[in-house]
Order: sequence, then structure tokens, then C-alpha cells
Amino acid sequence: MYVRRVLSRTVRLLVLARCRPHARTIHDSKAAFEDEELLESHPLVDTFGRQHTYLRISLTEKCSFRCLYCMPEEGVELTPKEKLLTAEEIVQLAQLFVSCGVRKIRLTGGEPLVRGDAVHIVANLSKIPGVEAVAMTTNGLVLSKKIPALKSAGLTHLNISLDTLVPAKFEFITRRRGWHIVRESIERALESGFTAVKVNCVVMKGFNEEEINDFVSLTEHRDLEVRFIEYMPFDGNKWKNSKLFPFKDMLSTVQIRWPQIQRIKGEPNDTAKVYKVPGWSGRVGFITSMTEHFCGSCNRLRITADGNLKVCLFGANEVSLRDALRGGCSTEEMMEIIGRAVKKKKLMHAGMDELFKMKNRPMILIGG
Repeated sequence: MYVRRVLSRTVRLLVLARCRPHARTIHDSKAAFEDEELLESHPLVDTFGRQHTYLRISLTEKCSFRCLYCMPEEGVELTPKEKLLTAEEIVQLAQLFVSCGVRKIRLTGGEPLVRGDAVHIVANLSKIPGVEAVAMTTNGLVLSKKIPALKSAGLTHLNISLDTLVPAKFEFITRRRGWHIVRESIERALESGFTAVKVNCVVMKGFNEEEINDFVSLTEHRDLEVRFIEYMPFDGNKWKNSKLFPFKDMLSTVQIRWPQIQRIKGEPNDTAKVYKVPGWSGRVGFITSMTEHFCGSCNRLRITADGNLKVCLFGANEVSLRDALRGGCSTEEMMEIIGRAVKKKKLMHAGMDELFKMKNRPMILIGG
């Protein structure tokens, strides 16, 4: 019965969802659906009424950097190639999720551009009817030379990771060289006409919190959003509460230097609190996963490089879509598997101390 309800009502659900697509809270999400039975049967709506329209897909577990907060010091055991999703499987799964209401797809890693067919995957994802944005999060090391091909393939949004503006500190945090190359990639991306270019900066107390205002200064003459991310615990990254530089301290640091900075209205379901210095070209965002979570408006799902669906970044529960796909499951059966996983999504993730103790993958094996 569950499968039949999903199939017969998917189109009606999508129509209803589009009537009120910008729900910010759990209450608003439920209000977007006029039929509670439809709410319960939609595979991408959880039991709290959150509609999931954003899919993050990790293309690879490999990366050219070894960032301390992402890669355990001892390294990780990589999944054998034959157990990773193929390009065709990635597109096939994406088509399934888009048919259920996903509108934005982000490609992550590891480093997604390590994968030789990354541009090919972008091109095929951008052609799926219903996809409104194809984004990528990259470390920027090989990005510069691939920007023209990515732009032509249909990539719309770019996030580039950069945690310091000091080359020596860059080598410490990444355990690799390449700071100048990444900085060049950011400038090239800004010149290339993407819908949005953002810089992701993980803030760690005692390492780079004193650089916050230097990063903010990058937004004066650039149409760039710098995003400061609270340091989060994952397996092997030696997270400590003492390393956390919380949002309120980040914002205070910026306000002391630029008291005129203003909060601006963000997009529905945005993960970041966005600010802007009046008259400046760019923006500043704060991702406050640890101190002020945004679980109530979460619209994101993740697929790991080895094909597991994670309904929460911090949740250990996963379901293998790869095995279901390779096992010959029909579209209807795949929808049922996805729907059951989404319905198990919790209201919110655990607190900081609990997250630190919980078993989860290292960040590099989840997809940043």
C-alpha cells in the first residue's frame, strides 16, 4: 500500500509543495501540504513535515589535502573502486530524487575534482528536468584549469574551502602546499560568472580565529560570500570543546571592527546566518551547527561515495542505495527504501558533548 500511495500521489504532492515551497520551519512545512495523508506518504517528507529538496552527493573519498578536521592523522581505509557509485548510478539516483522534489544537487568529496569524470557527471545532472542548481564544494587545488569545462557543463554554484590567509598555516592545516593556487582559483571563479561563489572557512580556536576580519575584508570589493563554520566533531578529527570558537564570538569579533554590519534576509532553508557591511559587494555567513543548530528547517539529504543514504550529517544510521540499485530494485522499491529512511530522521541532532562520543564516519568519508 505504501508504494502504491507514493506512485499515485507523487505528482499531486509536487504540485502542492510548489504552491508553498519556501517553508522555513517544521510548522510551515506541514502547512504547505493540505492533505496529511499526502504528507505521510511523500518519500522525501519526514515525520516532522520537513520536505527535502537538496541532495548532496559525494563523488569520491579521495582528496589531495589531509585537513586536520576532516582526515584522521592515521588516514582512512578507502572503499574499493568497485564498491563506489559509478557515474551512471549517480545520475540514476539523482533522477529518482529529483522526481520526488529535489531541486538542488551539490557534489562533494573528498575532493570531487580528483574524479576524472566529474565534469561529465555535472553535465548529466544539469540536464535532469527539474534541477534548478548544480553546485560543487572543492578544495580549489585543480579547480582553476577546470572552471571553463565546469561552467559549460552547467555548474551554477561553487564553494571553495580555505581556512587561512597565511600560507604557512595553510600547509599546517592541510598537510600539503598549494595556498597560492587556491587563492588564484577563487579569483578565477569570481571572474567566470557562476551564480554564487563562496569560501568555506572552518574556524578553530587557537588556529585562525584572529583571521576572521581579514576574511571579512575579502568581501569589500568581491561578489563573494565568506562562510565561517563552527568546528564540528567527526571520527578522528580530535575535536575538543576548547577548540570551538562559537558564533557569538565570531560575530562579536566582526562587529567590533564593523559595527555597521547588518543581518540580511537569507534564502529559505539556508544553513547560514548572513550579514553584510553596507556598501560592500559581498556577504558574510555563519554556519552555527554546534551552538545554534538549524535542524528545524533542514531540507538536506546525503549520499556517500559508496552509495549510502544519510538523512543527517551527524547521524550514524545509513541505508545502502548502491546495494538496492545493483540488486535490481524497481523504481517503486527504491522509493520505498528512501521513504523509510527519511521517515526515521530525528527532530534534531544531539548536543556537542554527545556528538563527540557518538560513532560516525570521518568527514572525508561522509562528504563535506
